[in-house]
Amino acid sequence: MRIIAMGDIHGCSRALDALLEAIALREGDRLIALGDYVDRGVDSKGVLDRLVALSATGQLVALLGNHETVMLAARTDPATAACWRDWGGNATLKSYAKSGEVGTFDDVPQNHWNFLEKQCVKWYETDLHFFVHANADPKLPFDRQPPEQLFWEKFGHPQPHNSGKIMVCGHSSQKSGVPLNIGHAICIDTYAWGGGWLTALEVNSGRVWQANNRGEVREAAIDDFLVGID
Repeated sequence: MRIIAMGDIHGCSRALDALLEAIALREGDRLIALGDYVDRGVDSKGVLDRLVALSATGQLVALLGNHETVMLAARTDPATAACWRDWGGNATLKSYAKSGEVGTFDDVPQNHWNFLEKQCVKWYETDLHFFVHANADPKLPFDRQPPEQLFWEKFGHPQPHNSGKIMVCGHSSQKSGVPLNIGHAICIDTYAWGGGWLTALEVNSGRVWQANNRGEVREAAIDDFLVGID
């Protein structure tokens, strides 16, 4: 069984399709999506269509990202909605609208809301790794992590978690287009929506796949990106 983490997608359905084709999920594989599926890119609807379908197979573990938490809050709070629209939400709603229209929350199908509200989780762990969208307090157990850490904290210089497990996260976009690997923590948000790459990491073997919005694919090993820290 392969355990594959996937970084921030941000509406980049073409990169997602190319990445999934390269990964070629097999029976027993588990794909852990690290959140930020929506906003900024042009096809948030297409991304959620694909993730909802993957979730139905039982192979997907989907984490909430900060963009999903804000989208959910914006649905019922006009002030949050105004901020969210300026923060990438307009692109999300436009992907649901008919051609030439702006798009509204009513255009988002209920199964997409159900996916975000009921099927996405805040964190996930395996024997050797734990997965969060943004970061984690190294002294706290996973079920006591504050939302500020899970959804908003930048990568910075994280300390090893007291569980001894390696953290795999997204959120802090690596404009270089390559993962940031400091050994005990790995960030795989590689700026897919901004001209970079969408990254997937098989955490046990260290194999890395990347795809971009032109449909190009490349591969590497996570140890290729290992950097020392002061």
